[in-house]
Amino acid sequence: QVQLVESGGGLVQPGGSLRLSCAASGSSSSISTMAWYRQAPGKQRELVAIVTSLGSTNYADSVKGRFTISRDSAKNAVYLQMNSLKPEDTAVYYCYAPLMRTWGQGTQVTVSK
Repeated sequence: QVQLVESGGGLVQPGGSLRLSCAASGSSSSISTMAWYRQAPGKQRELVAIVTSLGSTNYADSVKGRFTISRDSAKNAVYLQMNSLKPEDTAVYYCYAPLMRTWGQGTQVTVSK
């Protein structure tokens, strides 16, 4: 069983940046494909970015060019660098390990003046 713990959320002004972190623990196996999802109030949870064990990445169109997903396999961690944040990026952001069907608890990101 693996546990995922997110950190790094908070309140930021439009145009600002945040870096989310997700640490995996509890399993002796290294994490493979990892993803970030987000869920805004009243909306469905949506995929933001995904990174495979080989480092291939993919992004939602709404965040391309602004967000960067990366991983540190030695630390069993995955990150989401978010730049040029917009109010519509406001959501709870979740780390997800699809092969283990495991979600983190989520971290709130609020983009507002």
